[in-house]
Amino acid sequence: MTTFYPREQFFFRWAVYIFGLVVMSLGVALIIRADLGASPWDVLHIGLTMQFGLTIGTWTVIMGFFMLITATMMTKEWPRAGAYLNMVLVGLFVDIHLLLISTPAVLALQTAFLAGGILLMGLGIGIYISPRCGAGPRDSFMIAVSERTGMGVSRVRGLMELTVLAGGWMLGGPVFLGTIVFSLTIGHVTGKCLPLCQSWMDRRMERGISVENIN
Repeated sequence: MTTFYPREQFFFRWAVYIFGLVVMSLGVALIIRADLGASPWDVLHIGLTMQFGLTIGTWTVIMGFFMLITATMMTKEWPRAGAYLNMVLVGLFVDIHLLLISTPAVLALQTAFLAGGILLMGLGIGIYISPRCGAGPRDSFMIAVSERTGMGVSRVRGLMELTVLAGGWMLGGPVFLGTIVFSLTIGHVTGKCLPLCQSWMDRRMERGISVENIN
């Protein structure tokens, strides 16, 4: 059985990857527009925007670039193409979504934005990881630190989240109940979505391989 995908499957994998980034970025924008407290990384991005200007998406790209460069220096390996696309496109998509979405005036809608944003972010992560086109900048950095220090991935991720949250809070980023809700739920949501998305993607790829072999 061949392990090479035809051209159509190559483009399909990357289309799924980019679609996942769009969905994840929409979740990020909804959480920000809920105005009930952002995720730890976006607390930092918003704090940087408040202090130094530029857009939230631009700071997402800048911080992603910093993470990729640091991970590259630690591992002595260049990240896969998906990591660079993740870095650029997520920042672009977040800015586009933020331009199109406004903060609701009603608390019930703000709460719905927060809940919907967490669900979409977890789903988007599952979708973009499933084609295996490369980890994002923060995940690349997390893996590099884990391999270099011997610490578990979950511990490294927790320390990263606490560090950027503290930095963003000191810069004036929005830390509120939504930040706590996000931190407590995003892992569970992603944990449910990722295997479902991966299973669907694997079945789709296996079907394509079978068809290619028949031909």
